[in-house]
Amino acid sequence: MKKKETKRFTRRSLIKYTGLLGLGSILGVKLLSCTSSSKPEGKIIKVMTPEGKLMEVNEAHMTIAHPHPANVEESRKGIPGRKFVMVVDLAKCKNARECIRACEHHHNLTPDRPFIKVLEIQDNPRSAPYWMPKKCFQCDNPPCVKVCPVGATYKRSDNIVLIDNERCIGCRFCMAACPYSARVFNWGKPKQSQEVMNMKYSPETSTPSKIGTVEKCDFCPDMIREKKLPHCITACPNGVLYFGDANEDTVTNGEETVRLSKLLRDKAGYRYLEELGTEPNVYYLPPVDRLFPFKDTKA
Repeated sequence: MKKKETKRFTRRSLIKYTGLLGLGSILGVKLLSCTSSSKPEGKIIKVMTPEGKLMEVNEAHMTIAHPHPANVEESRKGIPGRKFVMVVDLAKCKNARECIRACEHHHNLTPDRPFIKVLEIQDNPRSAPYWMPKKCFQCDNPPCVKVCPVGATYKRSDNIVLIDNERCIGCRFCMAACPYSARVFNWGKPKQSQEVMNMKYSPETSTPSKIGTVEKCDFCPDMIREKKLPHCITACPNGVLYFGDANEDTVTNGEETVRLSKLLRDKAGYRYLEELGTEPNVYYLPPVDRLFPFKDTKA
């Protein structure tokens, strides 16, 4: 099992999907920082600086750098020039639920308040059932934002809708307004380690959680700032979820990178409950030519 995970990480390496997504080729200096040392051992490797300059660094002089989460003000602006979207290929989903596990681990969630749900859907009595992953749809016209009396939930310039739980008063108006039931409420004190509780809060990480506030899927903006894909994308073993930038017309599932417009056109992509006028930024591809037969895992 360990060997398989290592192989998977290699295929989904940072260089591959950051370069293809156009989110910036920033290897090394974003994740590593140079430290002074007199030790001559260690091979020389080439890294790219944020300014796009190539430089050589001794591997022995490098350590992991822990990036600081964006503050509340930065979290409200979004990443300039980006319009993030997600595509879900229903033909590939077999309810492996790895996306849920990865999301729960990253956001320190308990099973009673998942950000991602995988629903069993059957369009009509004569059609075969299929699995449908559902999360926040990051709407362009989000009703949740309009009803919040304190501005705790807001829409960013890069398509992402976030919640500031330091401003949230727990009225749950946003939950009532959301037609997708994409939000969860912290009724009890969240079960979080002391390490998590001591973390500096940022709306981009959604941690630490707070009792009496609302939470939801956030597209992992903290990962995006590090030029990485959201955890649910890389965790899926079947390449169900694609993520990318509508401005660049490109999405990837970590294995393949494709044109968003071509993918939606060729596979008849659609948006769930689009007729409501919410203009969601999550698209679905119909469950045709499925890779796996439907199997009810609850049976």
